[in-house]
Amino acid sequence: MNDISDKKWSAMSDDAISWQIGKFVRHHRIEQNKTQDALAREAGISRSTLIQVLRVLDLLHVINAFTIVKQQKSPYN
Repeated sequence: MNDISDKKWSAMSDDAISWQIGKFVRHHRIEQNKTQDALAREAGISRSTLIQVLRVLDLLHVINAFTIVKQQKSPYN
């Protein structure tokens, strides 16, 4: 089954988790008409930092919330 809730986040690599988070962030970034540079500047943190914090806290399961209902094409990329 390809349902996101069936994934075992703790067994996934940081790259695989980054990819899923990236899809989620990209979707919402585009909805807010922001470039990657603008978002990075406003956030002030990297994706790898977030993943390591979630991994250390044993909270990778919160990534289940990163579900995209509708895909959009980026005007920036």
